[in-house]
Amino acid sequence: MPSSRHKLHCQISQSLWNAIQSQLKDSGESLSHLVERSLANELKMTQHSLFQVSTSRALVEGVFEGCTTVEQLKQFGDFGLGTFDQLDGEMILLDGHCYQALQKGGLHEVDDEATVPFATVTRFSTDHAFQLKQVSSFSDFTNQLDQIKPSSNLFAGFRVEGTFKTLALRAACRAEKNEKLVEAISHQSVFSVDDVVGTLVGFWAPPYSSAISVPGYHFHFVDEERKLGGHVFDLTAASLEVAVHLENEIHLALPETREFLEADLQSDGSEKLKSAETSE
Repeated sequence: MPSSRHKLHCQISQSLWNAIQSQLKDSGESLSHLVERSLANELKMTQHSLFQVSTSRALVEGVFEGCTTVEQLKQFGDFGLGTFDQLDGEMILLDGHCYQALQKGGLHEVDDEATVPFATVTRFSTDHAFQLKQVSSFSDFTNQLDQIKPSSNLFAGFRVEGTFKTLALRAACRAEKNEKLVEAISHQSVFSVDDVVGTLVGFWAPPYSSAISVPGYHFHFVDEERKLGGHVFDLTAASLEVAVHLENEIHLALPETREFLEADLQSDGSEKLKSAETSE
């Protein structure tokens, strides 16, 4: 079988090489990934690569210091979710625009200089499209997604659009000093909305990725007018349009902050993460 990977040999100018080295230092990615991503962007090719900043275990242990900017995130994707410096709200990246959902779901677009401690992004394109009917709960919603995703072993992005009869949402509030995730989430802003049109931005991460990702399904919401958003706990809908983007490559950028370097990440934080992601 012919190899799906090829070696590229070429000559470039010193100034271009210097720019590449600067980009590698800032982003932490490999030379191969930078070249492939840049060529794919220039040639307008679809990429199936997931880019993640930090790890879910670091988030559980209270590593909330922003370590990369929104501008840098946008170099790796136009679709994704995460949080902001010191857990200050929910992050939603949709169609290249980055939003912050704060208390009671108030939504605004953030500047490129805003920083994030944890995020997952991709360059979204539709690999598969489906319609869901009569969604009675978040559990029913994810059960229906289980039936349509091609594999549980690949990461996948989900863009879900429609009218939601009900939505239960939360927005994380800025963490106090030395708080860890479970404590910080205990004073989150929780709210519900009815009959709202909008988009879910979410991912499926396989169980084997639990040390670095949020395993299972994870969704954030933005309304059609881009005025309301949050982390999704529950939902109901009569009909939803689902687009699926499969990921066969993941790039992990680890923070170099003192907070991350000195954090104790040895313990299994999966139960604490599950509690934080599902607790209302």
